[in-house]
Formats: sequence, C-alpha cells, structure tokens
Amino acid sequence: MKDKLKALFKFSGRTQHYSRRQTLIKSLFFALMFFFAYRAVAIHTLSAGKVNIQERASKQASTVSNFKAHRGDILDRNGAVLASNLILKKVNLDSTQIQSAFIAKLAEALMMPKQALQTAINKKLSKHAGRKNLVIRKNLRLTSPILENLKILKKVKLKICRAKRKKDKIAWLDKALIFVKLKTHKPTYSLVKTCRTERIRGVRLQTDTRRYYPKSASLAPLIGRINRNKKGISGIEGEFESALAGQDGVVYLNFNQDSQASYFNPVVHKSLKHGQDVQLTIDADIQFHAYAAVKKSVNKHNADSGSAIILKPNGEILAMVNYPADDPNDKTVYNVAHYRNRVLADKLDPGSTMKPFTMLLALDKKKITANEDELIDVTKRIGHIRPDKKYKQMTVKKILQKSHNLGTVNVAERLEKKELYDTWYKLGFGQPLGLIPSIENSGLLRYFSSWALSDKRSLSFGYGPMQANLAQLARAYLVFANEGAVPALKLINNVNAQSKITQVFSKTATHKIANLLDAVASQQGSGYRAQIKGYSVAGKTGTAEMVVNGRYNKKGAKRTFFAGFVPVKKPKYIMVVRLDYPKKCYTHYTPKLKISCEGSNSAAMVFKEAMENILSSDQSIKLLAKK
Repeated sequence: MKDKLKALFKFSGRTQHYSRRQTLIKSLFFALMFFFAYRAVAIHTLSAGKVNIQERASKQASTVSNFKAHRGDILDRNGAVLASNLILKKVNLDSTQIQSAFIAKLAEALMMPKQALQTAINKKLSKHAGRKNLVIRKNLRLTSPILENLKILKKVKLKICRAKRKKDKIAWLDKALIFVKLKTHKPTYSLVKTCRTERIRGVRLQTDTRRYYPKSASLAPLIGRINRNKKGISGIEGEFESALAGQDGVVYLNFNQDSQASYFNPVVHKSLKHGQDVQLTIDADIQFHAYAAVKKSVNKHNADSGSAIILKPNGEILAMVNYPADDPNDKTVYNVAHYRNRVLADKLDPGSTMKPFTMLLALDKKKITANEDELIDVTKRIGHIRPDKKYKQMTVKKILQKSHNLGTVNVAERLEKKELYDTWYKLGFGQPLGLIPSIENSGLLRYFSSWALSDKRSLSFGYGPMQANLAQLARAYLVFANEGAVPALKLINNVNAQSKITQVFSKTATHKIANLLDAVASQQGSGYRAQIKGYSVAGKTGTAEMVVNGRYNKKGAKRTFFAGFVPVKKPKYIMVVRLDYPKKCYTHYTPKLKISCEGSNSAAMVFKEAMENILSSDQSIKLLAKK
C-alpha cells in the first residue's frame, strides 16, 4: 500500500509539471514563428545598393533578347536601289564535330580542295582548342550553288566507325577475392571498334548582311560608305545614319512564377525600329551618263579630277558626279580622296562662268542695252586688264561669245559695289545650301565695304572677293530656267525643302541674255564643242588658275568649266562641269595637235557627251533644229 501511494504522488507531480512544460513549448514555438516571419520580411525588403534582393533575384532570373534593326535602302527618284542590304549566308563549322569520313564530300559541297579544308580544320583544332567556330565560307548569295550542295549533303548518311576504350571483364572468383581484399586488381582496357550510319555534324548556315551598291563607283562620293561596324561614315550613309540605321530592339524576359499561361513575362526595354529608306532626287540613268562622260574626259585630258552636277529647273539634283572614285563594294581598296564630294566640298574661283550675271545685272540696271547696235570700247586698259589688240569695239553678245575679260570689266565699271554684292548674295553665293551639311563648303563672299576697286573688277569675271562650290554655281544658272529667279536646291525626295524662290533678275533681261548665250555654243563661240546636233544649247565656258601654295599658279595649273542649259527656251536640264588641271588638250580640226587647255576644249566636251546621251533617252524633248 505504501508503494502504491508513492507511485501516485510521483504521477501527480509529473502531471503538475506537464502544464508548465507545455506552456514553455508553446512560447518557444511562437517565438520561432515570429523570428522566421521577421527574417522573411527583412530579406524581402533587404536592399543591395539601390536594388532590393527581390529585384536583384528577378534580374538574375531574366533573359535579354536583342533584335537587329534592318538598315534602310537608298533609292533614286524612280525607286531604283542605290544602296541596300544583301541577305547573305556564311558556313560555320564546328571543327570538333566534323567526321573525317565526310571531309571529302564537304570539300566538294563547298567547292574547295579537300586538302585546303582539312588544313583549315587541323589548324583550328591545334591553335584554337577552346574555339570551335570556323567560318569556312562567307558572303554567299541565296542563289549560290554551295547552299544547295550543303542541303543535299545533310541528307547523306555514311558509315562512321570509332574506336572506343572498354574495360576488360574479370572472373567472378577474382571479383570475390578483390571484394574481401585478398587480391589487388588494376583495371585494363581494350579498344573496341563500333560502327553506325550517321549524317554530317557540325555544319551550320548562318544569316549575314552586307551593304551593296549596285551603281558601283559612279555614286560612291555622294552615297558614301559604312565601316566594319556597319555605321555610315561619309556621304548620304553618314549624313542620314540615324534614319537609315534605325534602332535595335531589346526585350527582357523575366520569370513570372504567378503566371499560369507562360513562364516568362516580356518587357520591352527598347522598341525595334527598322531603318527608314532615303529617296534621292538623283536619276540613276542621268547619273550614269554624266559619270561616264566625266571619267572619259579626265582620262583623255590627263586631268587630276573631274566633277559635274545636273539640275532640273525646280532645283532638284538629277546627277552629282565626282571622279576618280572607288567601288564601295570592293572592301580591299579604300582611298579617302576617292570619296571626296568635290561638288559640295571644294570652294573655287568659277572664272568666266560668272560673266553672264554681270551682264544681267547691268541690263537690269539699264547700264547696257545688250542690243546689236550697242558697241563697247575694248581698246583702253582698265586696272591690270590690258586690251588684246584683236578687238576695238564689241557687242555684249560678242563679249560673251568670245569670253572677253576687258569687255566684261568695262561693263562692271558702270555698276556699284553694293549692287554687285547684293546680286551675288541673292544668287546664293557665300551661303550654305543645306544638302549635306557635314561636308558642304559654303564658299566665300566678302562684304563690299572691304573691296578694293580691283576686287570689283575681278568679281565680274569670277575671281576676287568670292569663291563658290560647283553646286552654288549651278544653282545660280537656274535663273535662266526660272525667268530670273532661283529656287533652293533639293537632294532628298519627300522632304520639305525650302520652298522660297528668290527673284534676282527681271524676266526680260533673263530672256535676252539667255538668247545671247546661245551664241557661245556656236561655231564662232568659245563653247563650240558643246554643240549638240538638233538641239539649242546655251552656256558659258570658264578657265581659272588654281591656287597652289597660297598663290595663283602661272605654270598651267588650271580649272576648266562649262555651265550650260538645254534647250534655250524653257530649259529642262542645267549642267555645270569642272575639270581640275587637264594637261592634254587638242584642236577640233586636228585631233592630234596639242594646245593649251581651256573650258572650250575640255569641259565643254563633257557637257556635249553627257547631254547627247541624256537627251536621246528623253522622249519628252522634241528635236529643235537650229535655223
């Protein structure tokens, strides 16, 4: 009985302590729960720099996808492609995967010697063990037979045998002895040959692009080129890089654990914008005829270079030619001088091509009548301009026809400096054209208050306080196609260019001088070699000494010009030609007899050859037989 009571008290004591232990356990449980909850919130909101842990984890669980923008095309006025991206293919081999049995067939498919292919693979394996990619063929057109050959090859199966190491088997008794450590054993291996039919492995076709210029060198200085990073660095390619290049797209694919539809939630970081096409006012056919004529003349006359520009009456540029020029498709050749756009980038003395504007101004100011009965004395020296003793009195027509300096200066003496300056300014000299601003040279037109008397005189025949690029000179000649007004030049189609037209001369004066310039392109005129059978041509020759080492060269370094328009009434084409330092010129009547190079026997010939081809292709112009 005593033992039972002891046991009862013992049990009662345990029961009393159980409730306290239970309370203690509950307290510990809730404390732990509170601690874990606190840590969960703290980790959730813990910052790592400026990014909390959750955002950091989200970024680490994301994938970035890049989408390459397609570069825009450059087109001519009729939609002909002048620059575009060719879709090409390249063959990329994994040197570690190509089976030896396929080498001969792969070489045949790639249209290359077997030994050359094997050498390339071996070289890649020996020198670049960590790099598997071997681009064995690139710049393959989609019509290349190599692509079809590879397509067929990938269907071919060959028996491929390989030697494989296999562990030699041991008897069961030896295994048991080895297991109880009564015997030691070193594994041995044997080579076992296994064969099976396989297709070729390690051959991948990858898409690539290459900028292609269908018109080759004829437009290179104008269109420009792109560098190895496919970024425009000159010409239209460089000037309109942002529009042509577009914008590559970047998309983040973030893991979305709450989404039941997909595992990733795409977030656009940069929208994909393909490059825009740029359409020029250039006519590819007219450009070709002008380029061919300039190239031929530069080579024939052994000139340093040549350039030309052809305009429509409304100021649209139909051709802009520079030679020499490189083919931008040939990446092995690059001469920076052959990408120089001399039409826009070079400022020069335009010489006698400025004489018609002197006469126009004098006629408008009623200083001359330009009639056949008006005679101008050319027997007296004016400044440094001496009489040639060939003529005594000349009409304005004769002065222009023979490009007579003293006769022109005689007329200029009747004009004020300010009148000349204001007129030249209205014609656009000394002001930017805004065609390709990054390369354009605005020329020079000094304010009249700084002119000496000799400056005014030399200005009348294209020297002195003014210099111009060839496009500015061509724009001035638009007065003959716009009844005395000059519109802005335009090179890019579908772009709001300046629509302002500046009236410079009266209609009456402009028509009168235009008809007189018809005599320049006649058998008796200085531009006799610009005549085109069946068409009325008007224009003006020019010859100017080149500046060498800061001085006008007196040893034959000249620029020769011809500025003309056709037909005389309602002109459709205005063309200005320039040749730099032609050294071989010949007479018209004896082609092998060399004479000094002038605008008449070099630049005028370029105008004729180019315009003959352009006019013969233009069905809208009827033959205008000369009377």
